[in-house]
Order: sequence, then C-alpha cells, then structure tokens
Amino acid sequence: MSAPRERAPLGEAPLDGAFPALKRLVIARTGHAYYEDKDGALWERLRRRIRATGTGDSAGYLALLEADEGEWAALESEVTIGETFFFRDAAQFEALREVILPGLIRRRAAERRLRIWSAGCSTGAEAYSVSILLRRLLGPAYPQWAIGILGTDISEAALESARAARFSPWALRGMPAVERERDFLAMEEGRAFQLRREHRSGVRFEYGNLLSLLDGTMPLGMSDYDLILCRNVLIYFDRAAVPAIVRALGERMAPHGWMLLGHSEPDPTFGSFLQPVSLPGTTAWRPLPLILGKMPEPPPSPAALAPAELAPLQQAPEEEPGMATEPDPPPEGGTARLAADRARAEADAGALEAARAMLRAGLRDHPMDAALHHLDGLVARGLGEDAAAEAALRRAVYLDSGFVAAHYHLGLLLLDRGAVEAGRRSIANAARLARALPGETILEEGDGMTAETLLGLAGQHLAEGRG
Repeated sequence: MSAPRERAPLGEAPLDGAFPALKRLVIARTGHAYYEDKDGALWERLRRRIRATGTGDSAGYLALLEADEGEWAALESEVTIGETFFFRDAAQFEALREVILPGLIRRRAAERRLRIWSAGCSTGAEAYSVSILLRRLLGPAYPQWAIGILGTDISEAALESARAARFSPWALRGMPAVERERDFLAMEEGRAFQLRREHRSGVRFEYGNLLSLLDGTMPLGMSDYDLILCRNVLIYFDRAAVPAIVRALGERMAPHGWMLLGHSEPDPTFGSFLQPVSLPGTTAWRPLPLILGKMPEPPPSPAALAPAELAPLQQAPEEEPGMATEPDPPPEGGTARLAADRARAEADAGALEAARAMLRAGLRDHPMDAALHHLDGLVARGLGEDAAAEAALRRAVYLDSGFVAAHYHLGLLLLDRGAVEAGRRSIANAARLARALPGETILEEGDGMTAETLLGLAGQHLAEGRG
C-alpha cells in the first residue's frame, strides 16, 4: 500500500510519501532551516529538479542525490533564494558610504589594502555595489589600492551569473538613470545591463557554505576582513545555529573590522561576543578585543569619528524566564502578503515571468491591495514594459495615497521616461510623506529604505530635475 499523500498549500501538487526524508536531507546539507515550515515553497523547487532529472517522485530523486554528488549543485542553486539588486537596503549603504568605508579607508591609508567578504552573495549585486561605492569614495586614488572583494554562495548557478556580471533591469531597480549609464553598458536594447569592467576588477566569487565555519572546513586564509556583509542570509539557518555562525564570522574580522547583518537578523546574544554600534537606519557590529584575543586599540579622538560612531547600542536586557514571546505564525495560504512574498522571491531569483504570473493570480484574489500593484509595477519595469509599470504604480498610489515607496518609484520611472515635471511631482509627494515620519522609519515595500534616506535621495533627484 502506498504512503498517503500530504496536502500542499495553495492548491499545489500534493507532497508524496518520501518528501519528508528528502526535506530532512536538503536542510541538513544546505543548512536552510528556512524551509522547515514551508513545505509548499520547498516542494515547488524540488519538483523542478524532479521533472528535469526524470526521477518521477521524491523517492526517485532521493536515490539520485545519494548516487550522484553532481546533482547537489543543481539542487542547491534551485533551493537558494537569491536577492539580486544593487544597493539593496539604502540605509545600510548610506552607513557604508558615510561612516564605515571612509573610516576603513583612513585606517588602511598606509598599506592601501582592503579585504571585504560578501557571504551569501547570490548573483553578485552586493559585492559589486561595494566595488562601485569604493571607486566613488577613492576617486583617482583607486588604482593605487589593493581591493579584494570575495563573494561566496552555495549556488553554483548564482556564482556563474555573478562572474558574468550581466544583470536584468530588475536588479537595477531604484538606481537613477544617470548611475545606470555611468556604471553599466546597456545590452539587448535595454533588456540587460553589463557591469563595466572597472567595477569587476578585484571582485571574485567562490563556492562557500557558512556551515563550514562550524565544522572547521572553512579555509584559514578567509580571515582578517575589514568588512563582512552577511545580510539576509541567516534567516535561512536554524535559529539555534545562528549565534555560532555569527561568532565564527566575528572571528574572521580584523580587529578594527565591521559586520553588517540583515535588519531582521540581530539577536541580543550577539552582544556577548560582538559590539553593536548604532548607525543611522541600521546596526553594525564590531569585534570585542577580548573575544579575538587581541589587545584593544587606543580609542580615536572624537573629531576623527562620524557622530553615529559615538553611539554604541545598549545591549537589550535578558528576558526573564517565562517572558519569551512566541514567534509570529506564518501567513495563511492565499493572503495578499504571501502572494507578494512568493512573487518577490521569484523576481529576486531572476524569474520575472513567473513573478508576474504569481502577481496576476494574487491580484485576482486581492484586486485592491496596493502592495501587490506596486510590486507588479516593479516587475513590469524589470521586464522593460514601462507603460504597464506606470499604470500599476499609479494604481498603487490611487489605492493608498500614503504609499511612500510607490510615489518614489513612480517618480523614478517618469523621470526615466522623460516626463520630468510629473516625475518631480511624484518624488516630491514621496518626500512630503516621508518628512512626516520619524527619520528611522523603515518604509513599507522600500527594500529597507528609511524615511531619512528617502529624503536625501529625493533631494538629489529633485536637484537633478532642475538641471
């Protein structure tokens, strides 16, 4: 008698009997505990490999994985959700631009060397964004520096794409046209963009799993980093393993180094082995000298520090027994939020057509959801369909007149299309709404952008528009 089939969410094909064993193996190998309570999302990705290999079902595919080590590369690429856009999280890149990188440049001025690690680099947008930013900060002195930027990921497909350095318009969303033209070469009539060669120099990509930090297989040469970026990667790992991973990352930093994590990832326990530092719109982390076994450096004079560097976060008090709160339950199947999250995951993995299909289904069920229309506009723009993008973004601001990010992205689109006055009005509307919020407010659907950051960007766009 065959094993009973489980019900998959959202009307997907049912899970088969060997799926639980396959799921356990995938999580153990990749560390992606993110899928522990997301059977539907994992099954959707596993089925693609099952169809591609002709193995028929979970049992057949499980046998293939046990017999063919090479299939793991394809599977790891499939189950890894890639975030692939430049300057993701404007607040953190503002902290890099204004505080972290200038401080590192001053400290390394004698040897003119910087080592940077982008852990979980996906298709390379983060590593290349830092490369672009460093070239801007160093200016004519850039060729005199030895800049080493390493990106690591478990997805061989993502790494191959990163090395090619060719990106879709989706990966460049939010970048002003003048910056796209300066840093990229348009290809295929604007359907793809090649990063200019000067930004690719000094950037390399290698296979790497953060779990190797825990089992001792991480190369010893991966150490003494001035900056480690491990943003929105830890959410995929078992929560019990995350502090050990972060501690191990901290041990790979230089004594004066910095680490940036995703906004949702910090844990109060990190304060026992790293020093949290409050920067505008984000939190950064620095080594504790005693943990690293190094003597503390003499503190710099206040005049040498940006104001934000002077304000370390107060460590959160420990919770009393019984005070821990239960985690938020996962979203129910069929909600607008779940539809948007799944569409965004497809778009971030480069599957814009699949994202649009999911958005169409979501909008049929939730036609009045402004966030779905906003994302539909961004995806349409990524596909080069500017008229459809404008219509979707206008629907978003019609449904929610206080939707700051929708006003902003509509303004960027209009400016790119040459509608300068209309674009300026939309960006001015976004700025007016943002000005009414506390500066540290993270904007809805703003990719981590704070109200204060948007005001700065809006000022630049409005100034350019007057030109």
